[in-house]
Amino acid sequence: MVRAAETGQMVAGRLAAIEERIDAACRRSGRSREAVTLIGVSKTFSAESVREVVEAGVRILGENRVQEAEEKMTLLSDLLVEWHLIGHLQSNKARRAVEIFDMIHSVDSLKLAERIDTNCREAGKRMPVLLEVNLGGEETKAGVAAAEVPALCQRIARLPNIELQGLMTVPPFLDDLEAVRPFFRRLRELRDEVRRLGIVGPDFSHLSMGMSHDFETAIEEGATFVRIGTALFGKRGVG
Repeated sequence: MVRAAETGQMVAGRLAAIEERIDAACRRSGRSREAVTLIGVSKTFSAESVREVVEAGVRILGENRVQEAEEKMTLLSDLLVEWHLIGHLQSNKARRAVEIFDMIHSVDSLKLAERIDTNCREAGKRMPVLLEVNLGGEETKAGVAAAEVPALCQRIARLPNIELQGLMTVPPFLDDLEAVRPFFRRLRELRDEVRRLGIVGPDFSHLSMGMSHDFETAIEEGATFVRIGTALFGKRGVG
């Protein structure tokens, strides 16, 4: 019991430190704290670790894989939290993803969006989604090219059973945060461009960007979701 209490205190301390950094980034950029939502990235962490983070105050969890998320959801079914899919989604896993997740950040093709739309219709559900953009041109990362974003948003926004709410990106991992900043700024510019074109609804406002090492820079450039794993949970396990 003592060890569990000590672990809980460590988690609470990490969360408090993250909150202070979010608050400071919001102040620097003239934004309200309410404009930024923290997602605890729980991939590879145990259900026990996830429970500790939720008990500390985190209310949205991000998972990369459908099967891993489903296992944790079963063990943590008593918790009142949202589950967001933030990793690459294969078309053959879309049906189950629609059933168990509250939001999908990683739509990276019209084909996948159409599959999600069909699965939502069959499930009697409307799914909030974000379009993932690969701004660094990295072959190892999913996402559409920036040039494709307006046309894809126009087509996805017409699908009746999903709600396109914004954009997501995973920029290159760079130690120099000022070198990362242009990627975050570009995603904001793309969102604003799509909105100016009038091809999306009023809820097209989200920017899911920024992780443990760069979330403050992302907030300064307009992030509405920051996806934080290591800084919150501690060193990530293997997987």
